Amino acid sequence: MKDLIRTLPLALAVALAGPAIAQETPLDEEAPNPMELNMGVDSPEEDGPGSVYTKSTHEDWQLRCIRGPEGNDPCQLYQLLNDANGNPVAEINVFPITDDSTDAAAGATVVTPLETLLTAQLGFKVDDGGVKRYPFAWCSQIGCFARLGFTDEDVNTMKLGAEASILIRPVAAPDQVVTLGVSLTGFTAAYEAAIEANAALQSAPAE
Repeated sequence: MKDLIRTLPLALAVALAGPAIAQETPLDEEAPNPMELNMGVDSPEEDGPGSVYTKSTHEDWQLRCIRGPEGNDPCQLYQLLNDANGNPVAEINVFPITDDSTDAAAGATVVTPLETLLTAQLGFKVDDGGVKRYPFAWCSQIGCFARLGFTDEDVNTMKLGAEASILIRPVAAPDQVVTLGVSLTGFTAAYEAAIEANAALQSAPAE
């Protein structure tokens, strides 16, 4: 799973680009000559628009941002999740929501391995609280995605909690539940940092 873990922006790019590439190749297109030289293309700048960087670290959470063309960089919380053997198998990205048209105070995107049993959905709980279930939205080459919505009460529970748990079932063993721990150490500081970092986006003039 190590090579499958990517940041959310890259994951979205791969998920969206995959079908487009498949559709843009005509069936009757002449196959390229394997002996023909390729002159290559310039690689995108590592610190150019669309690239991801870690703005700050708060205990077990990172504040990751996407470089915008005008310097207004949207940010979200990030944590890489390990299995019982310490192997990275999933990731969670959490972002505050300021849109008054929704009941969600925050959202999260969780990426799990491709071998996840989708029909069992994804379970999420904080400490010994009740489990909420969320459907998976889609799968791409790097994993399967679930989009979670959190109320103000959910966010406050996470701020006061010690550890959240993500519950999934593998396709190979549907009778078994795999529990992935999500440390909440540093969550409050990281969440407030995300709100502060994204405040500039709200005040930026529309083009």
